[in-house]
Amino acid sequence: MGGFVIRQAQPADWPSCWAILQPVFEKGDSYPYRGDMDEMDARRLWLESPLRCYVAQDNGGEVLGTYYLKPNQAGRGDHVCNCGYVTAQAARGRGVASAMCRHSQQEALALGFSAMQFNLVVASNTGAVALWQKLGFEIIGTLPGAFRHDELGPVDAHIMFKTLA
Repeated sequence: MGGFVIRQAQPADWPSCWAILQPVFEKGDSYPYRGDMDEMDARRLWLESPLRCYVAQDNGGEVLGTYYLKPNQAGRGDHVCNCGYVTAQAARGRGVASAMCRHSQQEALALGFSAMQFNLVVASNTGAVALWQKLGFEIIGTLPGAFRHDELGPVDAHIMFKTLA
């Protein structure tokens, strides 16, 4: 996997995860979370409340990326999962996001999920849209102006879906 491993996150990984997440949230171009989100709120959101959280780590122990996996809905919709992925700025272009997405699909199947849905893929984030399509996800709907981009203003957001089993 390109010189890194993906494993379940531990509480001790949080400072590394936060160092990756905080600038992405602050930038305001790919995740709907407030740019000034409190660290403890972010920890609950990313590490504590999802079903699982994972990190991609290089051979030297540096965390290169992180993702969470959780049911997309409760009850009758809990067979479809949802994930969020963030790669460290310095690790972009090394295949970390692709590897995390492939890993998440394997983990989702092992946990009993039969499909994966991304609820808000910002249309102007063309790299993410193209990557998810390359990995088999389809745009099943577009929400006009559903994302308030910090620089571009309202932009469309896609709902993307893939059947896993």
